[in-house]
Amino acid sequence: MSTEVKVPVLGESVAEATIGEWLKKPGEAVGLDEPIASLETDKVAIEVPSPVAGVMGNYLVQVGDNVAVGAVIATIEDGAPSAGAEPVAARTEAPVAPASDTVAPKAEAADAAAVLSPSVRRAVLEHGIDPGTVKGSGKDGRITKEDVVAAAQAKNTAPAPAATAPAVAAPAAAGGRGEERVKMTRLRQTIAKRLKSAQDTAALLTTFNDVDMSAVMAAREKFKDSFEKKHGVKLGFMSFFAKAACLALKDFPSVNAQIEGDEIVYFPYVDLSVAVSAPNGLVVPVVRNVDAMGFADIEKAIGDLGKRAKDGALTMADMQGGTFTISNGGIFGGLMSTPIINPPQSAVLGLHRIEDRPVVRDGQIVIRPMMYLALSYDHRLIDGREAVTALKTIKEAIEDPTRLLIDL
Repeated sequence: MSTEVKVPVLGESVAEATIGEWLKKPGEAVGLDEPIASLETDKVAIEVPSPVAGVMGNYLVQVGDNVAVGAVIATIEDGAPSAGAEPVAARTEAPVAPASDTVAPKAEAADAAAVLSPSVRRAVLEHGIDPGTVKGSGKDGRITKEDVVAAAQAKNTAPAPAATAPAVAAPAAAGGRGEERVKMTRLRQTIAKRLKSAQDTAALLTTFNDVDMSAVMAAREKFKDSFEKKHGVKLGFMSFFAKAACLALKDFPSVNAQIEGDEIVYFPYVDLSVAVSAPNGLVVPVVRNVDAMGFADIEKAIGDLGKRAKDGALTMADMQGGTFTISNGGIFGGLMSTPIINPPQSAVLGLHRIEDRPVVRDGQIVIRPMMYLALSYDHRLIDGREAVTALKTIKEAIEDPTRLLIDL
């Protein structure tokens, strides 16, 4: 007897997803609620749990297929896998001849490369490793994060084999330069549509300023050890900017508002979206009620969201809502940018790298750690005066953090 595996409810207003990968092979033992597949939605990756314990049956859809909520994607069979038995071939897999010493290893590597956990996918992207060339040490030859790290270390310490690899692949290009075509993930497609929609719909404008980071850096240096000892989290710059943004948004509510039809919605709270780079693209999880939080709570919340984004563990609830966004391109070395708003929000604050620059203070040229700030906003709702003054408020709060304490 078999049990159908259906696409679960994906979240509010999300009707379909894309099969990202299969986490279990046909014939493998499956426990109750054990993940058997990963789905890619418009916002996050969601794992599909098994409704019963048993044996993985047939795949009814292929990786890359779009599936609706409630659609049957696989079956779970009763019983247990036979000892030493080979997994039952899936409909989407080509048969493998086990007697061939040349074919089996290739198929085994392809299978291992096709089943990557979120943490392994992140390691593959970070180290630039082709998963098809990595021999997995995990269960059933599955690739682990440690396998990817080891492969990266071997690649760095053995330049000669790496140099000869292109020569082997070159003949397969048949005179071409070997371009590769990869179907866009659902998340990447959604990112593209949303960003283009923001450009087409909103009257985007960006105002710039620069900020002297001396005071914040001095405060961080002075209190970082005692802060971490007391709260169990490092004191970073994001909490300062989050509090400074809340100060500005309180004084200029339109920067924290949204347009819905012919109405303007003003929010009495700040749900801060934090742009984070994840393995499948940029995501913006939300820190709720950041205006009511202290520095330690903000650092913990942002750190937790960032880690879960990199591990592919964010949920739909983590992504919903948000009234204002902070995007930190400085961690990648960006000097200046014009960030695009995150619809339906009306503004986004862009942070950039800190670098020593000559500035004039009291008639003297001095060196200060400076950062460029950028505030992109929807000019349909936010006037230039409000945007410029809001950004100036953020600048002043960072240059004199005492303002954060006395609400000035």
